[in-house]
Amino acid sequence: MSQRKIKVMLAEDDENLGFLLKEYLQAKDYDVDLYKDGEKAYKGFQNNYYDICVLDVMMPLKDGFTLAKEIRMVNPSMPILFLTAKSMKEDVIEGFAIGADDYMTKPFSIEELLMRLEAILRRTRKDANGAEQTLFQIGKYVFDATKQTLTYENDVRKLTTKESELLKYLCLNHNALLDRNFALKTIWADDSYFNARSMDVYITKLRKYLTNDPTIEIINVRGKGFKMIY
Repeated sequence: MSQRKIKVMLAEDDENLGFLLKEYLQAKDYDVDLYKDGEKAYKGFQNNYYDICVLDVMMPLKDGFTLAKEIRMVNPSMPILFLTAKSMKEDVIEGFAIGADDYMTKPFSIEELLMRLEAILRRTRKDANGAEQTLFQIGKYVFDATKQTLTYENDVRKLTTKESELLKYLCLNHNALLDRNFALKTIWADDSYFNARSMDVYITKLRKYLTNDPTIEIINVRGKGFKMIY
């Protein structure tokens, strides 16, 4: 079983720089999606699972700061690294105020970018492991991942371990994509055909458990994974 590659969303409108960064990161065994404007980048973010976002600030249609704010609304813990030609103090402050994990001013060393990227991933994963969220409000439900219970009003349902794990990852990625292969490799340990069919059965069970609140939806994004909206 091969380990899942780190997936990077790269938003950069400079075609040459974007291609160079994508090729370099791919050579370092990263999985990279390149977007040339902020609108396409946000649509891509909504329909894919990413481990980190690398955003140019000055982009057409939607600038990097606006894009970062929208990403933060969907996933407050998503790591973000800004790339920009702007070196003014006010712009740096704005970037960090939005919640940037790091900020690089052009021109920069591509090797330094990789080092900063890896440092962010190490730091954010350590933080996540140190204080992982286990209690979730899902619409009118309360899900306790530690106790493996799903509560609606006075009705408490005990979940199986796989049901609980799958629901936890849907919650951690709520309103964003939970990558199918990531879920299979994380929960089932491999992404075989039979495990994929098993996961589909578990998704159907979770939908049934959540029917008391019609505002909650678990959407199948064909060929990519699942998105829980509430």
